[in-house]
Amino acid sequence: MNEFQSYIAIEGPIGVGKTSLATKLAVSLNARKVFEDFNENPFLADFYDDIENNALQTQMWFLLQRYRQQQKDIKQLNAFQKGVVSDYMFEKDRLFAEFILNSQDEFDLYSKVADILEKDILKPDLVVYLQAETSRLMQNIRKRGRKIEKGITSDYINQVNEKYQEFFLNFDEERSLLIINTTNIDFVNNEDDYENILQLIQEPVNGVKYFNPGN
Repeated sequence: MNEFQSYIAIEGPIGVGKTSLATKLAVSLNARKVFEDFNENPFLADFYDDIENNALQTQMWFLLQRYRQQQKDIKQLNAFQKGVVSDYMFEKDRLFAEFILNSQDEFDLYSKVADILEKDILKPDLVVYLQAETSRLMQNIRKRGRKIEKGITSDYINQVNEKYQEFFLNFDEERSLLIINTTNIDFVNNEDDYENILQLIQEPVNGVKYFNPGN
C-alpha cells in the first residue's frame, strides 16, 4: 500500500484495542503513528481514584496534548509520508469533557479553550469506531494490568461505552465512519480477524458502514 495517503482515526471506549489496531494498521499502510501517551498525564492516576475532584485538570491536559500532536504530527506531513493512523480523534476530547466535568462553569471554561483550538484541527478522512460490550472491555483492561487503571470500575466503563454509542449515533452522516463490533473477534492475536478489518479499511467508505462479525 505504498500509495496510501489519508488520515485514519481509530476510536472507541477504554480497553477496546484502539492503539493495538492503529499500530498494526500503521505498519500495513506505511503510515505515521500518532498516539496518545496516557503516561505523560500527571493527573490521570488521581483521576481514576477520585474522578470528581480531578476531572478538569485531567481533561485540560489531554486537550492541550492532543492539540500539540495535531500541529506537530498530523499537519506537518510531507510528500514522502504516506498518511497518518491515530488512536484517537480530536473531537473525542469534548465527548469526555461533557461526561466527566462536574459543573457548568467547568465545562464553560473547557469549551472556551476547546473552541479556539478546534478551529485549527484537521478532521480524519475515515473514523473507525470499535465497539465492544462492557464485560469484554473490563476483561481487556484487567488483562493488560496497567497500574494507572486499577481504579477503573465497570460502572465507569459502562457510562463511557454509552457515551460513545450516543456520540456516534449522532455522527455527521456525510463523513466516512466504519463501525466494527469487536466483541466476538480478536484482531490482535488472530491474523484472519485483522486482515478482514484491513480489507474493510482499504475499501472506500461513504457515509456509515457497519461490520458485525460473529452474529
